[in-house]
Amino acid sequence: MLKTRIIPTLLMKGMGLVKGKGFDSWRRVGAALQSIRVYNMREVDELVLLDIAATPGGAKPSFREIDELADNCFMPMTVGGGVTSLDDVRDLLAVGADKVAINSAAIDTPELIRDSAREFGAQCVVVSIDVRRDSSDKAQVFTGCGTQATGRDPVEWAKTVAALGAGEILLASVERDGTMTGYDVGLVRDVAAAVDIPVIASGGCGTYQHMADILGGTRASAVAAAAMFHFTEQTPREAKAYLAERGFPVRR
Repeated sequence: MLKTRIIPTLLMKGMGLVKGKGFDSWRRVGAALQSIRVYNMREVDELVLLDIAATPGGAKPSFREIDELADNCFMPMTVGGGVTSLDDVRDLLAVGADKVAINSAAIDTPELIRDSAREFGAQCVVVSIDVRRDSSDKAQVFTGCGTQATGRDPVEWAKTVAALGAGEILLASVERDGTMTGYDVGLVRDVAAAVDIPVIASGGCGTYQHMADILGGTRASAVAAAAMFHFTEQTPREAKAYLAERGFPVRR
């Protein structure tokens, strides 16, 4: 049986890590290297590292910094932010990323998903899908770090990226991000039921019970969290123990 993964998310902005709410990440929460070393000791399953300043600033990924971080990271690491070409994917994998997350470029040039999967294998390709709900509760895919509406339905877009060869989907609720009020269970349920590739639930986790709710109520393969690990005493190791006690398969 596949193990459920607990995945801390690190958001890089400039020289450090940040966290906020609703994709408005402004609060400094430390250094990436320090956080990675802590998670090494806590035997975390995987890490997601996103440069949230790259795409809005029209910048490339910081390959030199990723190289240094990867040298100190003893767990699989997904890296995203500023990825716009096959060369970007190749270079990130070359400096130590295990997987590459593609978001805005996947909308702009969907063939990048297909080409990356063919060149490097689907297991390396993660498509990040950011979703907002409007006042009528209708969900829509956004790009540009949650700022640009695309008009795309998240379920249909998830089907498209899966058909193009994505190996995994990182599904984030923009308005729940950083609130620690729980995942968007309906969104994750609908998307995960529509595709045959793993879906990582992201946005809103604040307790171990929130993780259990999403894993028990959807077909999500993994849960990502940031604020609860930054701002509370809860840890990935304790999350695993909590989930294991409730019958979820986790790596102990």
